[in-house]
Amino acid sequence: MVRVLIAGLIAMVISIVIGPKFIEFMRRNELGQPIREEGPAGHVVKQGTPVMGGLLILLCAFLPFLALSRYTLPALTVLFVTVGCGAIGFLDDFIKLRHRRSLGLNGRWKLLLLLAITIVVGIAVHEEGSVGTSIYLPIANVDVPLSYAFYLFLFFVIAGAANGVNLTDGIDGLAAGTAIIALLTFLSISVIAYIRSAPASGDRSDYLLDLSILAAALIGGTIGFLWYNSFPAEVFMGDTGSMALGGALAGFAIVTGTEALLLLIGGIYVVVALSVIIQVLSFKYNGKRVFLMAPLQHHFEMKAWSETKIMVRFWIVAAILCTSGFVLYYRYYLQFRL
Repeated sequence: MVRVLIAGLIAMVISIVIGPKFIEFMRRNELGQPIREEGPAGHVVKQGTPVMGGLLILLCAFLPFLALSRYTLPALTVLFVTVGCGAIGFLDDFIKLRHRRSLGLNGRWKLLLLLAITIVVGIAVHEEGSVGTSIYLPIANVDVPLSYAFYLFLFFVIAGAANGVNLTDGIDGLAAGTAIIALLTFLSISVIAYIRSAPASGDRSDYLLDLSILAAALIGGTIGFLWYNSFPAEVFMGDTGSMALGGALAGFAIVTGTEALLLLIGGIYVVVALSVIIQVLSFKYNGKRVFLMAPLQHHFEMKAWSETKIMVRFWIVAAILCTSGFVLYYRYYLQFRL
């Protein structure tokens, strides 16, 4: 377990150390964030802030994972989803920067690319064999068989998580902080499962150690990024970072068989995504807006809440939801799955 701690520390130190050079490079090449005209008026001053900070997170997490991992298929699957979703976000950011506009990759292309990622994940899950095609529901304490529908379900998990984190971005420190809390929950799940299963399964539990190393590395890299992303932000993660972190959460949920718990562990993203859906449907069918602005964090901005206040309160809600998810895991999953 020492490797888990080392992975997190190395990723965090690298991120903090190279952060200024990364930000300077982005500024020098004028790779700054374009701001939507219809967004909150207070965001105009953020025009030109370096973006694609997600590259910093991915690089700093990737290096210690490569050095310390045993390259088990489940961990490599999570890494693939993370990097794959990050690549989609990178394309989105690149198009925005190239055309100097707030609109990036077409939504259809995003869905097609997410579908391609899902197909690869489905193949990996099938080859691994330890992840079944059923969904475990805590409290009810039952497995719901999905058969081939499970692979369609994977698409909704990956696309939903990636886009949920992406929608939650937009306020300094918000997406990074909530992602750290969610990743810390999956780290705890992996560590607990490893400790409980190692004596009985021996080398077969290596994948849980690998998952712990990857989670710790992502947490460390994101903490280092948050050092420069806290208000007032010197760098934004962009879609590169938000899509990557969302993909990571989806990947961890899939390979640990905790897809149902993702509704709690990623609960803050579910709430934000629902605010957008409600706003769109209400305006389309009733001609009225439920919120002053969607996503939800911008509604509170319009109510004159400071970005720091919104950020901290969202962190608190995320922590409560993640704690609830971990409690359910400890109560139900350990005895059912192991």
